[in-house]
Amino acid sequence: MSKETSVAGAVIIGAGHAGITAAALLRQRGFDDPITIIGDSEHLPYHRPPLSKAYLSDPDGAMDPLRPSEFYRSEGIDLVRGQQVSSIHPDRKMVRLDNGATLEYSSLILATGARPRDLTITGSQLRGVTSLHNYEDSLALRDLLGAGPGTKVAIVGAGYVGLEVAAAGLKHGVDIIVVERADRALGRVASPDLSAWLSGYHRARGTRLLTSADLQEFLPGEAGAVRALRLADGTVIDCDGALVGVGVLPCDELARAAGIDCDSTGVVVDAHARTSTSAVYAIGDVTSRPVPPYPGRFRLESIPSATEQAGQAVAAILGLDAPKPEVPWFWSDQFDVKIKIAGLLVGATTAVVRGNPADDRFAVFHLADDDTVRAVETVNSAPEFMAGKRWIADGVRVDPRRIQDQSIALREVPSGTPVGS
Repeated sequence: MSKETSVAGAVIIGAGHAGITAAALLRQRGFDDPITIIGDSEHLPYHRPPLSKAYLSDPDGAMDPLRPSEFYRSEGIDLVRGQQVSSIHPDRKMVRLDNGATLEYSSLILATGARPRDLTITGSQLRGVTSLHNYEDSLALRDLLGAGPGTKVAIVGAGYVGLEVAAAGLKHGVDIIVVERADRALGRVASPDLSAWLSGYHRARGTRLLTSADLQEFLPGEAGAVRALRLADGTVIDCDGALVGVGVLPCDELARAAGIDCDSTGVVVDAHARTSTSAVYAIGDVTSRPVPPYPGRFRLESIPSATEQAGQAVAAILGLDAPKPEVPWFWSDQFDVKIKIAGLLVGATTAVVRGNPADDRFAVFHLADDDTVRAVETVNSAPEFMAGKRWIADGVRVDPRRIQDQSIALREVPSGTPVGS
């Protein structure tokens, strides 16, 4: 790209799932003006969920592109790789790249995602202490796990990423220890029922899971490499490498510098993915968004949320009817288990279990005081996931006793008309 000012109809900052989906939808729905996607990676945009799953388990696992290179040519989409935007100038409807090039836009979509939260403790910069954000990180982690039996890997943080990596490591025969500061795994994102079951499932398969464990420092070994972790109680845990997975932060610096409204969780958008600034939209993991019917704002780290918001932004840009709001959902694959969750735990007061956790096939339905379903967490239970997701969308009341009784078919569980009917 030259340093001369170029004119582009739609500029998308970020070449992850959100950004690529938005570009594809713009073309599908009749947007004929230029589209430019700016990504900071030299790679063709690729799927991110496998970073903590398939890429680690398969020694020959290759990067899985979101779209083939021919897609960008055939759709007339200019994909700028290996570049970063240095600033946004809403008053001029222009963005400036690190190389000095500028792009004008009629619509700007921020799809900058999120980055791993760093630990600022002694030793966190040692060689062998890593996070998991991109394909290179996954390859380095795969090499560590691939060293096989006798290799000791410490994982800091018992969130979904940490537990997924732990499962992949055990398949390689690696010794895995997970250190979690909270009193249970998945403390921020899962119910106590799911947390307790998954913790037991991991421990039964060899994961050493320490909760209420406050990490104080990483200890150096030879040539500046990490050799151990020290906890607040003095415990020293030997390791050959360490993964830090303690959450993510929104990449909202460009928006903040441009005067676009942000809150503590990301770029503030409305139900149409509009920001506070005219002609600027934001989608994906960087956003603080409304999620009907739940009160408040949320930053959802999921592919379904990114896809939904891409559709919202494209409809707003093209002046089309807004798409129907979707129930948020999430998934995680660990060992031979598929975990799927629909909805949010917000407003739930009662948890009802259908099935037997001891059989590794069950669902936890979370109900509000009015017996509407707010969320469902499922383990190897696709029918319960689909039913719960539908009940959340429809706002129907359910009878907790009928959920528990597996002799009653799921279609017969709802016990009343939708709330507000």
